[in-house]
Amino acid sequence: MTHTKHPSAPPVRAYVGLGANLGDAEASLHQAIEQLACLPHIEFVRVSPLYSSAPVDASGPDYINAVAEILTSLDAHELLSVLQRIEHLHGRQRPYRNAPRTLDLDLLLYGDQDIDTPDLRVPHPRMHERAFVLRPLADLDSTLMLAQGGLHDLIEACADQALHRIN
Repeated sequence: MTHTKHPSAPPVRAYVGLGANLGDAEASLHQAIEQLACLPHIEFVRVSPLYSSAPVDASGPDYINAVAEILTSLDAHELLSVLQRIEHLHGRQRPYRNAPRTLDLDLLLYGDQDIDTPDLRVPHPRMHERAFVLRPLADLDSTLMLAQGGLHDLIEACADQALHRIN
């Protein structure tokens, strides 16, 4: 069974979290953004500034994070597959939960859809607890509302998570 949206269906606005803390993390994010922007069925809209943050619930070097806003005619599962292929191209491995990574691409929001399948949960289930997701998301659209509340209030609730804008 295919999940492809009908070609005449309007594109969906999606937000993708980007992060890396191994190798040249900043270069990996820039390359992933370029790769995403060049793909068919994806119209790259814009990317937030980059941020540096300590790992949450993990160890290892600090992360470089950003959020990309895209329009896509791919359905959510196809988009997830594309994101995982880009991660693989960057040598992403999953030896254990929250392991340091060369590249992490998370589908944060896919339109206003709620998706809960074994391989995909959207909205991303922990994004409301992560300053490194909320702040770049707010840079792109400060009016977004999540089920847990507005971005400003959610960012305030994460004030103990150090986050440094790097560009």
